[in-house]
Amino acid sequence: MEWKQRLSSVAVMTGPSSAASGIEAFIRDLPKVELHVHLEGSMQPGTLLELAAKHRVDAVPDSLEAIRNWYAFRDFPHFIEVYLASVQTLCDEEDFARLTADTAARLAAQNVRYAEVHVSLYNHLMRGVPARVVFDGIEHARREAEREHGIRLRWIPDFPGDFGVETGEETLDAVLKDGPESVVGFGVGSVEVSREPFTDLFARARAAGLRSLPHAGENGGPERVWEALDLLRAERIGHGIDSMRDPRLVERLREAGIPIDVSPTSNLRTRAVEVIDEHPLPRMMEAGLLVTLNTDDPPMFGTDLLNEYRVAHGMGLDADALAALARNGVAASFLDEAAKRDMTAEIDAVLARFR
Repeated sequence: MEWKQRLSSVAVMTGPSSAASGIEAFIRDLPKVELHVHLEGSMQPGTLLELAAKHRVDAVPDSLEAIRNWYAFRDFPHFIEVYLASVQTLCDEEDFARLTADTAARLAAQNVRYAEVHVSLYNHLMRGVPARVVFDGIEHARREAEREHGIRLRWIPDFPGDFGVETGEETLDAVLKDGPESVVGFGVGSVEVSREPFTDLFARARAAGLRSLPHAGENGGPERVWEALDLLRAERIGHGIDSMRDPRLVERLREAGIPIDVSPTSNLRTRAVEVIDEHPLPRMMEAGLLVTLNTDDPPMFGTDLLNEYRVAHGMGLDADALAALARNGVAASFLDEAAKRDMTAEIDAVLARFR
C-alpha cells in the first residue's frame, strides 16, 4: 500500500482534531482493543496530585501545571525517573482500585472493549506494598468496570529489567502466589538491557501458563527483539520499532506472525523518534507486520487511543489501514475466539458504513 500523506509533525491532541468529521466519527465508532498500556502510567494528573498529598510524596510536583511541565521528558531515562516517582503515590487497595476504575472508564469511553494492561508489580513490591494489596484493588475495580461499562480487562505483571534478574524472580513468585485468573502474561520493561539473563525466568513463567510479553526494540536495537524471540519465546513484542533496522528480523516477524504493539506518541515523547514523520509505523504495515496501535502511558504523553488513531491517520494511513490496525489488535489479543469473531465483524461493519 502506498502512503500518500507525510507530515513533518503531528500535534498531540486530546480534544477534537482537524481531521474531517467523517474520519473522526469512524475512529470513534471503531471497536478497539488496547494491548500495551501501563496501569500506573494511566494515572490522570489530578489523581496523581491527590494521591501525592494523601501519602505525602514530595517527589511529585504540587500543582497541575507543574505536573504537566514535569511530563516534558528529555529522554527515555528521564521518563523512567518520573514514572518511578509517580508510582510512589500508590500505597493501598483503595488507591489501586481508584486508578483501575478511572482507567477502565476512560478506555470504555473510547469504545475500547478489551484491554491487556501492564502492572508494574515489582515497583510496588520494592516499596513494601504486598502483591495481594495490588491484586485485590485492581480486581475489585476490574469486576465493577465489567458490570458498569462492559469492558474486559486482563493483567500483565512486569518488572524493570535494569533492576536485575532477582527482581524478576521476586515478581514472578508473587504472581504465582497471589495472582488472579485475570493475569494473562508476564513482562519485562524499563531500560532495555540484554534479555539473555531472563531466559530461565521466562521459561518458568511460560511453564506456569503465562504468556511471554516483553518490551523489546523500543530503543535497544534489533538485537533485543531477537533475544525476546529466541530466548524468551515472546508471543508479542512491546514497541519493537527498532526491528525495522534489520531486514532479516522483519522477515522473521512477518513469517511467524508475531504481533508488535506500537505506540507512536510514546516513541515521540520519549525521543525514540525525533519527529513523528520518522516513525516506522507506515513502513511496518507496508512490510506486512502484524502491528497493533496503543498508548503506553497516555496521560504522561498527552494522548489516548482515539488520538493514536488520529496520529496514524495523519501519518498517511487511510480508513482501510486504520481498520486493519483495529483488526490486528483483536487478532493479537487473548480474547476467546467467539469474541474475536464478533469484534472483527463489527469492525468490518463500521468500515462498510464509512465507505
